[in-house]
Amino acid sequence: MDAVSPSVSKRRLFGIDRSGPPPSATRSDQPLNPWTIPNAIGYLRLAGIPVFLVIALSSGDGQSVAAVVLFLAIGLSDYLDGFAARLTGQYSRLGALLDPIVDRLLIISGMVVAFDFSLLPRWAICIVVARELFMLGLSRYGLSRGVELEINWAGRIGVAPTMAAPFAAMAGLHGVAHVMLYVGLALTLTATVLYVRSGLRGTRAGP
Repeated sequence: MDAVSPSVSKRRLFGIDRSGPPPSATRSDQPLNPWTIPNAIGYLRLAGIPVFLVIALSSGDGQSVAAVVLFLAIGLSDYLDGFAARLTGQYSRLGALLDPIVDRLLIISGMVVAFDFSLLPRWAICIVVARELFMLGLSRYGLSRGVELEINWAGRIGVAPTMAAPFAAMAGLHGVAHVMLYVGLALTLTATVLYVRSGLRGTRAGP
């Protein structure tokens, strides 16, 4: 476990400074180490997704206040588990794997609701969902080949608008939802191209 440094800067603690290599405990050759505070937050985020789906899909119009609040809580707690890891030094291999999976499942769940109630253009929703499923499969394939995809700039930035699109749609902010959707699409598709290129390079460089 990487102990938190007493001299850790506020920029790094709050996730502004992301320079340097990832913590050693998150590498693929390290144990999962599931029992940490950040992972507990991740488990709660994951458990909240089916609850969100049940509430939202049974709402009649996809704009339930309870569903919107729960979606927001799950989305914002993505920052909370990262903050907890940096504060406590409780980095883990499982945390590195769990965090992006929960984010993608949340995005897919929000898009499912938006699709069901026609809150966003369905063609765009299909592209977003297909992309997220593709990335889940690509990550799994890469891990099976010993290639780990590192988050690129477009992927890091693209999560927020992609997640904000269904949230805004469910909250009735349709103009904002459409802008976020198309910005998120542009960024995440760019990220996907970069991930594929990185994965191909890693595969060719492998044994």
